[in-house]
Amino acid sequence: MTQENGRTRTAPYTDPPFARTLFANPEYAWIWLVVRLYVGWQWLDAGWHKLSDPKWMETGTTLKGFWERAVAIPQQGRPLIAYDWYRGGLEFLLNGGHYTWFAKLVAVGETLLGVALIVGIFVGISAVVGGFMNWNFMMAGSASTNPVMLVLSFGLVLAWKTAGYWGVDRWLLPALGTPWQPGAVPRLLKPVIARFRPRRGGPAG
Repeated sequence: MTQENGRTRTAPYTDPPFARTLFANPEYAWIWLVVRLYVGWQWLDAGWHKLSDPKWMETGTTLKGFWERAVAIPQQGRPLIAYDWYRGGLEFLLNGGHYTWFAKLVAVGETLLGVALIVGIFVGISAVVGGFMNWNFMMAGSASTNPVMLVLSFGLVLAWKTAGYWGVDRWLLPALGTPWQPGAVPRLLKPVIARFRPRRGGPAG
C-alpha cells in the first residue's frame, strides 16, 4: 500500500496465488529446507577443507593460481573472462598481492555461509551473499555447480520469509522484524532508545 494525499491506496498488482503459496506459506517451508541444506552443504564442504590448507590460510597461492588462470588471455580462442573491467579488477588484486588475505576471506566466508544456511539464520541475506559469490566465480570463468547454486539462491531470496521456518529464522525473524515492520525486540527497546535521543531545542544558553 502507498500513501497519497493522506490517503492509503492499495497497490494495483499483487503476487499470483502460486507465488504466495510457494514463497510465503510455512506449509511449503520443507521445500526450502531441502534447498537450504543442499546449498548450505555445498558451501560448507567447499570452505571447510580450505581452513586447514596453508595454501589458502597462509600463502593464498591456490587463489593466486586461480586468478592467474582467469586473467590469462590465450593466443587462440576466447579468454575465460569476457569483461575487461572484471579482468582489470582481478589483475589489480593480483599485482597488489591481495590474494593472501582474500583467500582467508573466501575460506572463512564459504564456511560461515554454509553454517548459516544449514541452521537457517538470516536465510535471505545469506542467499544473497552466496549468489554474489557464485556470480563472481562465473565471471572468473568457472562454471562448475555455480549456475545451479545461483538459481537455487534466487529461490531462497524470494522465499526469505519462510525459507528459514525450519531453522533459527523461525524465532529470529519475528523477534527482530524488518525496518518496515519491527519485531518484538525493537518494540521493547524503543522506549529505552527514545530516552537517549537528544531533545530538540534544549535550554536557552
